Amino acid sequence: MHQENFNDLSAFVIVATERSFTKAAARLGVSQSALSQTIRNLEERLGLRLLTRTTRSVSPTEAGERLLLTVKPRFEEIESELVALTEQREKPVGTIRITASEHSATSILAPALAKLLPNYPYINVEVNVDHGLTDIVAERFDAGVRLGERVAKDMIAVRISPDLRWLVVGAPSYFARHAQPLMPQELTAHNCINIRFPTHGSLFAWDFEKDGHELKVRVEGQLTFNSLALRLDAALSGLGLAYLPEDIVAPHIAEGRLVTVLEEWCPYSPGYHLYYPNRRYASLAFSLVVEALRYPVQGAARPC
Repeated sequence: MHQENFNDLSAFVIVATERSFTKAAARLGVSQSALSQTIRNLEERLGLRLLTRTTRSVSPTEAGERLLLTVKPRFEEIESELVALTEQREKPVGTIRITASEHSATSILAPALAKLLPNYPYINVEVNVDHGLTDIVAERFDAGVRLGERVAKDMIAVRISPDLRWLVVGAPSYFARHAQPLMPQELTAHNCINIRFPTHGSLFAWDFEKDGHELKVRVEGQLTFNSLALRLDAALSGLGLAYLPEDIVAPHIAEGRLVTVLEEWCPYSPGYHLYYPNRRYASLAFSLVVEALRYPVQGAARPC
């Protein structure tokens, strides 16, 4: 149906409801003659008279009454939905869908949302844990969380964490049986705890860098997980070396349950960023979630 058909139907509903061309024309901001011509065009298209006109009144014909009963509720539903959508922009209400890695979900999203959501009971947040690079537009997510260097250039990116680094760790019981590696390449001789990306099936290569020299080491071992918690537990049990976020292993290192190796090869990298397409008319709910997650850039980039 052409756009003008909707305009004609909308004009008819207003005239039939007001029972007056004068009042209807005032509501629509058009002249009475233009409105009368609009109704005549609609009647000609349908081949039916919809309104009975006299010098003092306007009333629907039988066909007009039937059309009014059918069309008016639809327009009211549309108007109601448009009002509801406007309220989403003006009131904190709605569901925000975010895709994130396990580490960012547990260390960044969960604490921030725990502070935000109790104050806004009509905001719902759905977090989907995914280690791959999800196409948030195709998968209908509102935003994604990834490390800074992995965010596509055509996305808006908001920093939500300080700079981060991953450390190679093992339990004292593991190093009681194996010598500590002094170079990243030596990891190939160790029993390493791998992570597999579920989205494309490949094993994660461990990244290293020192004095501008970058290395990617593909390690092997008896265990492969797609869970950070399981990799940590395996490392604590002395089952192999693991490559894990510093904030996760730091307490265990401090208490002697884990030992870090190759630390000089583990530099900091850009932290997590929330990324999303241009949202010129973002809802208030989405804006509140973004602000709750935003990292204060003016502060120290690296954790103390």
